[in-house]
Amino acid sequence: MERPNDFWELWTWREVARALKVSRSWVYAKAESGELPSMRICGALRFDPQAIRERVMTTAREGRVMPFERRTPPAGD
Repeated sequence: MERPNDFWELWTWREVARALKVSRSWVYAKAESGELPSMRICGALRFDPQAIRERVMTTAREGRVMPFERRTPPAGD
């Protein structure tokens, strides 16, 4: 059941990362590129939980995977 204040609840990067099981840098990179819907409030990055869920589900329905950057190891490794 939705509480009255749930409509106004926004997630931090930490809550998005926990929900999607990704790193902080991934959340920030996807937010800055526009792949994850986000907003800045007084300079702080915030996320609408419903918009995040919709984005993930839309991507899944389209058969796409949200890309994860693979880091190339330094030469000599």
